[in-house]
Amino acid sequence: MADAFMARHKDSILVGKNTATKWDYEQGLMLKAIEKVWYRTGEGKYFEYIRKDLDQYVRPDGSIRTYKFDDFNIDNIPPGRALLTLYQQTQPDKEKYKKAADLLWKQLEEQPRTKEGGYWHKKRYPYQMWLDGLFMGEPFAAEYCLLFNHPEHFDDIAKQFALIEKYAVDEKTGLIYHAYDESREQKWADKTTGRSPNFWARAIGWYAIALVDVLDYFPKDHPKRIELIQYLKRLAPVLAKYQDQQSGLWYQVIDQGNRKGNYLEASASCMFIYALAKASRMGYIDQSFAANAKRGYAGALKQFVEKEKDGLLSLNKTVSVGGLGGTPYRDGTYEYYLSEPIRKNDLKGIGPFIFASIEIEIAAENAVGKGKTVGLDYHFNQEFKKLPDGKNEPFHYTWEDRLHSGFWLWGQIFRELGAQTVAVSGAPTSEKLKGIDVYIIVDPDTKKESPNPNFIQPNDMNEIENWVKNGGVLVMMANDTANCEIMHFNELAKKFGIQFTSKNRNMVQETQFEQGKLMIPADNKGIFKTASKIYIKELSPLLLSAPAKSALTDQGDVILGISKYGKGTVFAVGDPWLYNEYLDGRRIDTSFENFEAGKDLADWLLKQVVKK
Repeated sequence: MADAFMARHKDSILVGKNTATKWDYEQGLMLKAIEKVWYRTGEGKYFEYIRKDLDQYVRPDGSIRTYKFDDFNIDNIPPGRALLTLYQQTQPDKEKYKKAADLLWKQLEEQPRTKEGGYWHKKRYPYQMWLDGLFMGEPFAAEYCLLFNHPEHFDDIAKQFALIEKYAVDEKTGLIYHAYDESREQKWADKTTGRSPNFWARAIGWYAIALVDVLDYFPKDHPKRIELIQYLKRLAPVLAKYQDQQSGLWYQVIDQGNRKGNYLEASASCMFIYALAKASRMGYIDQSFAANAKRGYAGALKQFVEKEKDGLLSLNKTVSVGGLGGTPYRDGTYEYYLSEPIRKNDLKGIGPFIFASIEIEIAAENAVGKGKTVGLDYHFNQEFKKLPDGKNEPFHYTWEDRLHSGFWLWGQIFRELGAQTVAVSGAPTSEKLKGIDVYIIVDPDTKKESPNPNFIQPNDMNEIENWVKNGGVLVMMANDTANCEIMHFNELAKKFGIQFTSKNRNMVQETQFEQGKLMIPADNKGIFKTASKIYIKELSPLLLSAPAKSALTDQGDVILGISKYGKGTVFAVGDPWLYNEYLDGRRIDTSFENFEAGKDLADWLLKQVVKK
């Protein structure tokens, strides 16, 4: 579906009936969908699409073409999520994306509010909170706060949801009205409650996906986090109740079933599938709701997806728009919601369909890591970089680092396979390793890299050895000897029959990537079930003795080693190898399958875990 969308919108995203491109929430929705496909596949073309699209709008000073700050239109915030994605990647001139994101943040700071602090939907819609607005503003705000350290604003994000729960939720059904008008002045507003008259499915969909996406960034220890999860717990059974039993989908006016004129609508259905699937995967709601999502997705494939003669996929049955007030006046009646045209390949349907597809795909794979924890060492490797405010931030082979130097993408693969990823700070004591199933040590620091490096000590080695013996899975990733503290690392490796040699091979000159090529033979699919051609440069080959065995040998050099030791397993490679630069499809050409290899290896490592 993403490829079909990109084929139809080759160089820019044209929304609806527009004849010219403009900064728009539908663009923001689609860029987020494409980003998800990029993270899911490691194919650089998806990243490039996002970058090229945003570069048509964002100027070097951070100003945004076609964006009007003074409109205070909350619909203009969603492309900001893609700005934050680009800012977190290794690339030149990325400060402009931060400046553009700062501009959108400034809009939120100055956005007019209701008396109780809820954002007006637009300057021209005074005192009105719409459900759509929660998706438009809050996921961006939450990620921005996390990235740029605005912890105080998380209370405000929680408040936006709390106001909707307080004023727009129907006491009888648990469904949520499209909007409420605090001033009670609008013709569509109930004079007592201020609520609009009907339950529009997509509005509730915007609210549901806003909740699950905001929780990605909301601090784990924030007191309001539990409230947001409670809103999901409240909403999930309501969505299940109004899911059409026969098709697994949801109606345009969600509570009116098959009343005359009503129809099963694609965008809302896909939003609910995504929200239920993701919320159940993340443990916010009961696991049983995953079945509702799965049933909904089967219905979406059957009812909405169509293959065209040119081979491209299409999505049918998305309502083009749904609003309140304005000119001509939209009164929020049942008849109004049915009067808006239905479109094929409307972006508000395609985006959520991709969101939903990815969650359903993850659900089919994530049993392997359920209940397992993957720990990455932050003790033997602990490099820091200085931030503009003078503070030090850990980087280089960390889960959090999304630059080319980090392990964020490999961590994402583990997480989508159902595992939890954690940092292991401090020396590896038996207490620290107790809850860890897979322990990854990468490129221990030399004195050149860290002023006070933590070399692996005899006590560390004993703790790790005992942990492996009892069923732990250890991953040892060295580096060429000039960039890795090999001596102490080798003392640990020796316990398992492994040694990193001082030989350096696969010396790649500039972009001659074939010099780093390694082939996995067709008869050697023990670990790499899908990957055949991989790229590793400047690696240290291994010298093995019992119980260690080669998992990949090339031209007489052992590249990958496995040692079964006690109940546990050790995997060794002489390079950090699976960091973002060589997984995200932006650096090396698409003939290499490092992303697939990273997924294959993660899957294999999780399957080696022996539950103690």
